[in-house]
Amino acid sequence: MVENEEMTPDEARDDHWQMLRFLGFNAGFGFAIGLLIAVALVWMNVGDLGTRIMRSANPPLVFFMLSVPLAFTFASAVLGSAVMLMPYKRKKQLKG
Repeated sequence: MVENEEMTPDEARDDHWQMLRFLGFNAGFGFAIGLLIAVALVWMNVGDLGTRIMRSANPPLVFFMLSVPLAFTFASAVLGSAVMLMPYKRKKQLKG
């Protein structure tokens, strides 16, 4: 490994954008999983949830209030695991 070797500003900027894309993809993936689980809960009528939503005065609002917090919870969980498993490595290494 090279000692005291710094990345150029352009390399650092590219590296940061690559990490942000990685985190953004994982957050979006977690959000989609949360939405799919909310749809599955309503569709399979788990705990009579689908029936209660359909009988409410405003079903789209009730589904929104159920699905969005669930989706954000899954997005934060997947994003947290992505941060811990982030494939960050030093760009400049000795080629041996």
